Amino acid sequence: MEAKDYLAFISNVIHTTIVATVDEDGLPVTAAIDMMDSDENGLYFLTAKGKGFYDRLKKREFLALTAMKGEDTMSSVAVSVRGKVRELGSEKIPELIQKNPYMHEIYPTKESMLALTAFQVYEGNGEWFDLSKKPIERASFTFGGAEKRQEGFFITDACIGCRSCTTVCPQSCIYTDGIPYVIEQEHCLHCGNCLTTCPVGAVERR
Repeated sequence: MEAKDYLAFISNVIHTTIVATVDEDGLPVTAAIDMMDSDENGLYFLTAKGKGFYDRLKKREFLALTAMKGEDTMSSVAVSVRGKVRELGSEKIPELIQKNPYMHEIYPTKESMLALTAFQVYEGNGEWFDLSKKPIERASFTFGGAEKRQEGFFITDACIGCRSCTTVCPQSCIYTDGIPYVIEQEHCLHCGNCLTTCPVGAVERR
């Protein structure tokens, strides 16, 4: 999937997310926020200008969110995003309200809707984590021109092919067809067992 597909999954399939911002003391604050739309340019949501959440967004211009769907842990899909936000104002509100008509029950009149303003998560990076598959599925993505950084555990040329790492990998996602061995990044749990077990220090964390 492309970045826009992951963002669409957040807004269309999961919809309600847990968003983290930072307060004036530098401490994290979470809130349940509906992501009301998405496109190739990011995620869109509404909030009221009188809320502390609005103040934190304006001051920090950054948020992190996680969205999960599933009946239990082993059937769940989680998508996480960290990114920059900006206020769009009132222009996009009619479109977002049209796509999310339940907002009429919360703000029933045009006068009450004056409290609302739209925001866009316009640049960031994210991670897809699907525990419903065997082995698990992991993918990373970026949008809005954010720098893509390679994260995870990697086996270097110092590998001696001893198979120590393969015995402790919970997802059996280490290729041993050649030396150095290769970790399948799309199935790795990032548990770190390979790093701590390797007798020659051939595994590095990036």
